[in-house]
Amino acid sequence: MGQAPEKLDRLLMEVRRGALTLAVLLALREPHYGYSLRKRLGAKGLEIDEGTLYPLLRRLEDQGLLRSHWLQEEGRKRRFYQIDAGGEIALTQMRAEWLRLNSVIDQLGIQG
Repeated sequence: MGQAPEKLDRLLMEVRRGALTLAVLLALREPHYGYSLRKRLGAKGLEIDEGTLYPLLRRLEDQGLLRSHWLQEEGRKRRFYQIDAGGEIALTQMRAEWLRLNSVIDQLGIQG
């Protein structure tokens, strides 16, 4: 029996939430402003809306995982974000856990 659409949407968002944080930290090994980051993630197949991205960037900066600075580019001031040392440490640990979980899930899928 299938899940109601809204329940399924909530389950998918739970799975996606941690993946978004990991993807953002990985992408921000190079500096990006919000829109350029959205385009980069979208080009790789990970769509993220502004209402999700900007609060995530602020939260990651508040947690000491990113740094930001304002730059004038193409006649506009843009806030650029980049991973910092604390973010690199967190990223290494998150990526290891992601790979471990993927391995377990793959093994369960093969057995099931």
